[in-house]
Amino acid sequence: MIKIKRTDSADPDFIELVRHLDSELKIRDGEDHAFYAQFNKIENLKYAVIAYDSNEAVGCGAVKEFDSDTMEIKRMFVPLKRRGAGIASIILNELEKWSAELNFKRCILETGEKQPEAIRLYTKNNYRIIANYGQYKNITNSLCFEKKLNGLLR
Repeated sequence: MIKIKRTDSADPDFIELVRHLDSELKIRDGEDHAFYAQFNKIENLKYAVIAYDSNEAVGCGAVKEFDSDTMEIKRMFVPLKRRGAGIASIILNELEKWSAELNFKRCILETGEKQPEAIRLYTKNNYRIIANYGQYKNITNSLCFEKKLNGLLR
């Protein structure tokens, strides 16, 4: 059974999972990796979650404040050998719930065209494509998504 722990970016399990995420993204992103990496620093992320199966950390994600109504989903990762079991959706749902508890109205995120698993995850969890925002505005390899959190806590 998957259990979720709410924590922050100083958690050693979160740091280790993000290290694996960055290794994978370096390969997928290729020459674009340095551009994306600058926006994925984990220092001072106050809202991170880790998924555990027994005592093994099997996935992570985080949210950070984007504006007064919006949290941005960051650092979503499940190791390859654990994918396909719904762990990422459990993590994403917890991040949405936490964001709603903090009175945010929506979540946004950016993912890359070279990450089809992520695109499927967000689409399956009712995220819709929006215009690229912020630093991703003119980046053709980026896809941005949003989900409104209306009524999530009811």
